[in-house]
Amino acid sequence: MAKPLVPDELWELLAPLLPPEPPKPRGGRPRVSNRATLTGILFVLKSSIPWEMLPQEMGCGSGMTCWRRLRAWQEAGVWERLHAVLLAELQAAGELDWSRAVVDSSHLQAKKGARRPARARSTGAAAARSTTSSSRPVASRSPGRSRAVTATTSRS
Repeated sequence: MAKPLVPDELWELLAPLLPPEPPKPRGGRPRVSNRATLTGILFVLKSSIPWEMLPQEMGCGSGMTCWRRLRAWQEAGVWERLHAVLLAELQAAGELDWSRAVVDSSHLQAKKGARRPARARSTGAAAARSTTSSSRPVASRSPGRSRAVTATTSRS
């Protein structure tokens, strides 16, 4: 038998972090379980198949169901909280090697009172002149406004 994508240990950590199921005052179709949906999400992400190609035989709901649940869980902050829980579990088990950690400054604010860096000067070329507008007067082709001398010939 194949190894499950959502082992019991992982599910026990994740289940309390999920938002409660929204109420259905008008009834409707039964909701696909969160664990089945998580299995579908992990299958799509691991196999790199398109969402709509998720096999119905897996019992995970449709690819759209899994995608919507993934989006809802992202908006609810589930993945960020799961990451923190997993880091705490690994730290408690002595499995983290912080000597190899990297701090990404794009996610951490500078301490209060830190000097702001000077504004970088542009190294790009200056802006080109507009090709759609001109500061010169526009020529007119209407006969009433033309200044050109018109030669007329007449037959006599």
